[in-house]
Amino acid sequence: MSDQLTIGALARRTGVSASALRYWEELGLLPPPARAAGQRRYPPAAVELVGVVVALQNVGFTLREIKAFIESRLLAEAGWRELYQRKLTELDQRIAQALAARTAIAHGLACPHKDIVECPNFTSGVTALLAGCSLEEAHSQVHSH
Repeated sequence: MSDQLTIGALARRTGVSASALRYWEELGLLPPPARAAGQRRYPPAAVELVGVVVALQNVGFTLREIKAFIESRLLAEAGWRELYQRKLTELDQRIAQALAARTAIAHGLACPHKDIVECPNFTSGVTALLAGCSLEEAHSQVHSH
């Protein structure tokens, strides 16, 4: 039991707060640790598991998605590939939205009107958005004239 880590030691080794570790345990991201004198005792492998959670968070996975990832690995399934594919598709969509937003803002900054709301391109874009167009579609409509 001497190689077991307290929650404080696990927090120091991983840079994740003890409160976050307790929360992750509650969510099922970390297995329930052994207890010694009422204190949590984690095996050394918990450091790597916490690292996996941190890595997946850093690339955009939610805690719910991380739990599904961990469960798929425990079942020896290849379900993690499906989770990765869905996340890649989601990230591609977010990147496309961010690029469209960036283009719209750059065009706004280049607008010669003193007040952007007076710009016919801006108001046409707003009308297209209200009609259900995506930002990319609205931009395309405004600049296709």
